[in-house]
Amino acid sequence: MSRLDQPPGADAPGPSDDVVRDREARRAIEAVVLASTEPVEPRFLAELVELPVARVEALCAALVQEYDESERGFVLARVAGGYRFQTHPDLAAYVERFVVEGQHVRLSGPALETLAIIAYKQPVSRGQISAIRGVNVETTLQTLVARGYVEETARDPGPGLAVLYGTTQQFLERLGLDSLHDLPPLGDFVPDASVVEALERGLRMPDDPTVAPEDDERGD
Repeated sequence: MSRLDQPPGADAPGPSDDVVRDREARRAIEAVVLASTEPVEPRFLAELVELPVARVEALCAALVQEYDESERGFVLARVAGGYRFQTHPDLAAYVERFVVEGQHVRLSGPALETLAIIAYKQPVSRGQISAIRGVNVETTLQTLVARGYVEETARDPGPGLAVLYGTTQQFLERLGLDSLHDLPPLGDFVPDASVVEALERGLRMPDDPTVAPEDDERGD
């Protein structure tokens, strides 16, 4: 049979082995991440698909871009050092309407304050947390440990060998953070100098010699 007699496309080259392997690896990554209840580390994915970690990271980045361009209702997010599927942030209102009211017990204000202190000051002891908050935090701390957001990480080498606490992987997962470095800077929450000065004036005792008489009258 001459080349003219061959059907169209008979000599067209098929996809290369690398393309086929990447395609299969992408499907495997999707399947494993979907089946997992926890973020899957790139190292583990690389072992499963028998590719270098850097290549797996590139394939995951391609999936992220693909989902974004196709405007899916979910995203492939990098969380707590691994990958997981989660709902798209733009659709939070719909997800909130779907979730049955009261299905998830929310943390109280004191618990959130204590958790924030631990997140930014860790490792930190119970006594240090209580000193910062000005109240006994034993019960609140037990709640955070029971929820899996906080855990014992070490012992203070000082007298008493106090237990030091830090946040867990579950804490990162629930906040959608890859690491503690992704926490917003504390400077974003610190008021400027004028606000601090106003607060100081309002908190001074009337007999404070540094307070001028007109300041006392304004304070009353």
